[in-house]
Amino acid sequence: MKLLVIGLDCADPKFIFGWKDELPNIKRLIEGGAYGPLLSCHPPITVPAWAVMMSGKDPGQLGYYGFRNRTDYSYGAYGIANANSVKCDRVWDILSRAGKKVILLGVPQTYPPRPVNGCVVSGFLAPSTESNYTYPAPLKDEVEEVSGGYVLDVEDFRTDDKEALLGRIYEKTEKHFKVAKHLMKTKPWDFFMMVEMGTDRIHHGFWSFIDPAHRRYAPGNPFENSIKEYYKYCDREIGEMLSLVPEGTAVILVSDHGACKMDGAVCFNEWLIKEGYLVLKEYPKAQTKIADVEIDWDRTKAWGDGGYYGRLFINVRGREPRGIVAPEEYEGLRDEIISKIEAITDPDGKNLGSKAIKPGDVYMETNGIPPDLIVYFGDLAWRSAGSVGTGNIHTFENDTGSDDANHDWRGVFVLNDAGCREGRIGPGPREGMSIYDVAPTVLNLFGMDPPENIAGKSLTAAPGGGIKNLLKKIGNWL
Repeated sequence: MKLLVIGLDCADPKFIFGWKDELPNIKRLIEGGAYGPLLSCHPPITVPAWAVMMSGKDPGQLGYYGFRNRTDYSYGAYGIANANSVKCDRVWDILSRAGKKVILLGVPQTYPPRPVNGCVVSGFLAPSTESNYTYPAPLKDEVEEVSGGYVLDVEDFRTDDKEALLGRIYEKTEKHFKVAKHLMKTKPWDFFMMVEMGTDRIHHGFWSFIDPAHRRYAPGNPFENSIKEYYKYCDREIGEMLSLVPEGTAVILVSDHGACKMDGAVCFNEWLIKEGYLVLKEYPKAQTKIADVEIDWDRTKAWGDGGYYGRLFINVRGREPRGIVAPEEYEGLRDEIISKIEAITDPDGKNLGSKAIKPGDVYMETNGIPPDLIVYFGDLAWRSAGSVGTGNIHTFENDTGSDDANHDWRGVFVLNDAGCREGRIGPGPREGMSIYDVAPTVLNLFGMDPPENIAGKSLTAAPGGGIKNLLKKIGNWL
């Protein structure tokens, strides 16, 4: 049994299924296969979502909640969640121990690369191509030669120079697929997984040009078909990959989350200042990162982080170095802040529909340093801006650079006809699939049982797949 997993980060079901007649190779996977939207995790972010997908563990069990995470309860200690943060098995670890040959290409959180029974070309969190980003190490020279100079990620994707950005997206994607096809032809494999980040980068860079509902959309603009043309290009590359696999190979096409237009950003810390939860020693004269201002911790109850979702932290006495919130007041304060967040309005006074969630309500465990609240402004239609100095609660300018899109709750899952036969999975459209279902499905396709204490259920187990009580709780928030 061979399994090829093609990951398209951020690929959206509106596009994959809505444009399938213009994506003939993806359509071929869909026809006769099992397919549908795939509910992502909390938060629906590349890190931790791909590790969630490939382990079956939720972010609380994994112990990280985004790219950057607090490493202790001090105020400034943050770390990047690279491969060293992943303490549990992912499917390729289990397959490697069982003697299966594994190839990983561009999968997030595979840097620094760990030994597998096969080879690894690390994902975009590798610092540069000067680093040792492959396993085994000599594979790097081969990758560089085949690609003509490998590219780990699309540089400066939050830029206003869209013509140059589009060129970099195509260049990166072409090199990535070139390496994928080379590895497929020259290395033995039973499990091959690649993740292409270009789909994510083009959504963030070009959504306003293609979506008439976006506030900056202008009909007839030169990039109106940019995203569709890129999907069509990826489809052609996927077709070339499919031509290289033996007949009967199981194929999964999957994404970790989808995408949606971004209406603006809520300046989280500005709001916390306005509500009296956050106190600065001196308010800045210009827009400034929250890490670069001096906070009066002796008067501050809470502060927040920016990003595609918001993280709120409470300054708890006995936990943070200068905490002022008594432990017995903690739950009451969380409930108070939740109520106020969910009452935030847009600039016109209309309720945004924001959601603030206690991690313990959606995770089986809360390892590491979880946020005290997970916040989705406008239910992901607005991002969280962490900087201060604008004096406003709302902004239409991204404090991290030009960006048109946020992440959406549902990604994509397609299992081709050969995979359905191998797993005795009924073909056709399916509802209720979750990102947690992928790892146990992959292992079951290889005739292996998934580990204990995971949130999902293999699609081989019952029609429509299944998710445990954890996902019932998560569903209450959607």
